[in-house]
Amino acid sequence: MKAKETFIAVLAIITLLTPSASLADSRNGERIFSSRCAMCHGADIKGTGPLAQKSVPPTPDLTTAAFRQRLADYPGVIVSSVILRPNGDLIPRTLRENGVTLPAFTWRVKDFRDLNEYMTGVISSSR
Repeated sequence: MKAKETFIAVLAIITLLTPSASLADSRNGERIFSSRCAMCHGADIKGTGPLAQKSVPPTPDLTTAAFRQRLADYPGVIVSSVILRPNGDLIPRTLRENGVTLPAFTWRVKDFRDLNEYMTGVISSSR
């Protein structure tokens, strides 16, 4: 595993396993996903959002067996990787090119947990 991938995996695991005052809140995760992710990934998380085909490469289907395995192998990597943007300028560029402006958002550790909880639930129920 490359150093960057290892860092992201470790950060994700720490983020998800660090004790918190409350458990993950799937409703907060759904709110975050709906406002920040669904425009590309779609409500079904299958890459069906209005900007899915406008991204290069196209937005992936996150319900595939390969992605589910990645989620199981590296819990939280998906959320962390979006925040850390190891894919360069892909997400901001896609949004800019399509006139989408997202309000600033200050991520809390709990938000990472909540979004991961929500996505895991949707992905699991899509089998």
